[in-house]
Amino acid sequence: MKRKNLLTLIALVLVLSASSQAVWEQHRSEVYNYLYRMAQKGIIDFNDNIRPLSRIYIGQCLDSLQAHETLLSPTEKKELLFYKQEFSDETVNGQDVTDTRFFRKDTAGRWRALEIRSKDFMLRADPIITAATIQGNGKDIRQYSSGFKLYGYAGKRWAWYFSFNDINEKGTGLDTLRANSPVTGISGRIAENKKSVNFSELRGGISYSWKNGSVSFGQDYLLWGYGENGRMVLSDKAPTYPYIRLDYRPLPWLKFNYTHAWLKSNILDSARSYPTGSTPYGGMREFYISKFMASHSLQVTPVKGLDITFGESMVYSDRLDIGYLIPVLFFKAYDNLVNNDNINAGSNGQLFAQVSSRNHIRNTHLYTTLFIDEIRIATIFDSKKSRNQVGINIGGSVTDLLVPYLTIGAEYTRINPFVYRNLIPAQNYTHSGYVLGDWMGNNADRLLFTLKYTPVARLKCALQYQYTRKGGAGTLDQQYFQQPQPPFLFDLNYTRSEWYTTVSYEWINNLTLNAAFSNSRFNDKQLNQKRTDNIFSIGVSYGL
Repeated sequence: MKRKNLLTLIALVLVLSASSQAVWEQHRSEVYNYLYRMAQKGIIDFNDNIRPLSRIYIGQCLDSLQAHETLLSPTEKKELLFYKQEFSDETVNGQDVTDTRFFRKDTAGRWRALEIRSKDFMLRADPIITAATIQGNGKDIRQYSSGFKLYGYAGKRWAWYFSFNDINEKGTGLDTLRANSPVTGISGRIAENKKSVNFSELRGGISYSWKNGSVSFGQDYLLWGYGENGRMVLSDKAPTYPYIRLDYRPLPWLKFNYTHAWLKSNILDSARSYPTGSTPYGGMREFYISKFMASHSLQVTPVKGLDITFGESMVYSDRLDIGYLIPVLFFKAYDNLVNNDNINAGSNGQLFAQVSSRNHIRNTHLYTTLFIDEIRIATIFDSKKSRNQVGINIGGSVTDLLVPYLTIGAEYTRINPFVYRNLIPAQNYTHSGYVLGDWMGNNADRLLFTLKYTPVARLKCALQYQYTRKGGAGTLDQQYFQQPQPPFLFDLNYTRSEWYTTVSYEWINNLTLNAAFSNSRFNDKQLNQKRTDNIFSIGVSYGL
């Protein structure tokens, strides 16, 4: 066997067979983009359809990449060493060493505020500190935050993590709604004068792992699928929420994921609310309608680099239903069974699928996602009777095009009217008022072009252009009864074209300097008004 093939086999066996204790790495970490690109070049296998991923799995992917170091450019080699400093968990955990370090470098050379180690235990902690300013077109905003994060392992099976970041924004021109933007929504305290807002980002969980799977309980983001500036199935538009997560890979080519989440409906339950007999703050004990989501998906990899995934989700309300705690149940059939096919008693189900191809065309990643909220198969092509409440995206990118570490990509996303919305408001495909899927919502589309370049190690430069169109929400009567259904982009609200450029440099592990500039042209079709916005931001962050 050739040496190259032997190294590939050894690396693949290590990644697939090792027990990966699940400390979920923050989904915005730059290491995801680094490994994504290495998989796009066909150098490694990187299973990132669902994020976040565990730190140990990421470390194993870096080890696999090191086995192919001869295929890397000098810049890629430098970044590999840099990321291996950060993801040294598996190497350090389990060593028969007792050691406590405060404000020193660990054994991998990464500075940490705290590291405690023994044979069957490890704990690491770091502060979170950020500062930024945002200027332009009526905006004069100062943003700063502080907090801390910690994570650890106990034995060979258990792991936990906790991250808290308290964020403050002050100034003029604050965007407290976070509408029409991919920026994560907020749930916090907004001053009456709209000149300050305080909110927090809370992540944490505990997990138990075995040879080819893990189960975890926590509060975090959950992303499903691919998308350059939004994800159709699950994105980070909504704030974090608590969930149970099961990941199981019984075979190298087969992977199963299940999640049950507790969501916020933001709808008061007047039947359960009651007077307290006291006068402060209205004298009412208020309850909100309970809301949940169950989701599962199955991924098949028939050949290296080709992933075909099918999934289903169900948003339901009012009370916890044990049927949706059964990971392998067909949720739609169960919903019909227990609710007697009564639409007023039932839940809101979705089906979705994705195909991803990496390096079948050299250095290229192609993907497409289909999200089905409601569809009538018998009348799918009948323009008068069809109910094609679906969303679709198709995209791709090619890297090392003409210049090493230059990536060019394009993507189109279309979401038909009434997707993500339900007859019962508490069962909309939302959490805390924000769409769980693509930030555009329904009756919208987006064309996107991207250019990314890394001239030197850890210096990330990106240029993006996107054109977005957004139609009206329509009414429930239109959604359920109008025939034919309202056309795509009916009641057009706005169009927007935007240029966006970012530059960031990770000086040391988790210490990042960043700057961004955007130029957008917004055309309000309802008011027949146009405006141009130029926004500039610069900031520094540690610990994220």
